[in-house]
Amino acid sequence: MKTKLFSLSAVAVSSVFAAGTAFADVTLSAELLEDSATTPAGVKTYRVYANMADGWRVDAVYGNSQSGMLLESSSSFYQNALGGNTSKDINSAFFPLAPSVEWDSYVTIGSLYADGTPFGVNNLSDIGIDWSGFEAGNALSTENGSWFVTPDDAQGGEIDGRVLLAQLSVVGGSGDLAEDFVALTMNIQGKDAEGQTWNLIGGSALPIPAPGALALLGLAGVTARRRRK
Repeated sequence: MKTKLFSLSAVAVSSVFAAGTAFADVTLSAELLEDSATTPAGVKTYRVYANMADGWRVDAVYGNSQSGMLLESSSSFYQNALGGNTSKDINSAFFPLAPSVEWDSYVTIGSLYADGTPFGVNNLSDIGIDWSGFEAGNALSTENGSWFVTPDDAQGGEIDGRVLLAQLSVVGGSGDLAEDFVALTMNIQGKDAEGQTWNLIGGSALPIPAPGALALLGLAGVTARRRRK
């Protein structure tokens, strides 16, 4: 199973991860971490989670031509030179010597670091994603890529009803999720407690504006169009 998945072409990933056999009762959320003595100045760090029922799991986060994936901050992402794009690049042995590495921005499924904390294993893989913009602190997006684990990898399983998907540190962040991010949109595939495949399409960890705020946004759009005429 692992060999087959790892050999998939980027084109195939787009269609494979679009299929699902059950609707997902899954949501996304982002949690602000408390600052510490090792947090780089002016940086606010968030962890993005998929929230789900007991016994459920995440196997893949992806974007395809029908629904793209976009992680974009209002400024830029903090990227440490000793870090990397995924949790497999985050070596916690460096933390005592270079504490700021712990606050690097990266994606994952379940495991925090290369050593697999808290699962003891990290078999994360990725395919079809151009990391160059993200490495430079810019948005991470894809319409034909994924990071994933195989269904027998323990790290995809929920702990206390959630699975970690990303750590994102915002340079010059305010600590207000809606202010610090433009988009936190992902498609996610996994399995429920009965082993049925589910998909969450176009899930967002950003708060939904209240109806009054949506009305104001609509009015602002009308005003802007009138001014351009």
